[in-house]
Amino acid sequence: MAKMRRAGRVVAQMLEACERAAKPGVTTRELDLIARDVLERNHARSNFLNYKGFPAVICTSPNSVIVHGIPSNQPLKDGDILSVDCGAIIEGYHADAARTFPIGDVDEDAHQLMKVTRASLDAGIEFVRDGARVSDIGEAVQKVAEAAGFSVVREYVGHGIGTALHEEPQVPNYKTNRRGIKLMVGHVLAVEPMVNMGGPKTELRDDGWTVVTLDGSLSAHFEDSIAVTENGPEILTRLD
Repeated sequence: MAKMRRAGRVVAQMLEACERAAKPGVTTRELDLIARDVLERNHARSNFLNYKGFPAVICTSPNSVIVHGIPSNQPLKDGDILSVDCGAIIEGYHADAARTFPIGDVDEDAHQLMKVTRASLDAGIEFVRDGARVSDIGEAVQKVAEAAGFSVVREYVGHGIGTALHEEPQVPNYKTNRRGIKLMVGHVLAVEPMVNMGGPKTELRDDGWTVVTLDGSLSAHFEDSIAVTENGPEILTRLD
């Protein structure tokens, strides 16, 4: 677990550096370079770069882009929201996390979307504990998001994580008919609500990566890697 804690701390540093730099006029390609620098300074490797051909170390998903956006030379604008997803490998062990940032001054609806998505993640994390079921996590996420009038993406889910970026079990962000595995001490999950302001349906763009809301509404994405310990959930990808 020590190596996963180290990887998680690198991911948290990447996100913190990107959040500080994410301002109007900055490009997402510049954010990718900043994240690369954090990896290099920590002697860590990227688990995103070249994963099935992905060309960057972070995913940058503005506004109606839900996940897997490719960094580009398009400058960010005042009023945008930007989801940044990144990962790191330390001595063969992975960590993965995402945050959604306001760019400049954003409207109240966008603030509420980000606040609720973060709250839905925190609600799910409460069930990353010994004896809970995977379905408990998704049900908690869904309740928070839908109570605020938002919708939860269903085509993309969280996952186990360890010596590979994506491991079993899958971790849906909604209630399912199957309860899923019973969690035990030692399990590590990447819980990642993707919450849309409008409907839940998605569309994959022609680049084969970028996933957007079908109705063009805003989307937010928060994720942490969390370990099941004897003392409850341990969030590996936060600095505080």
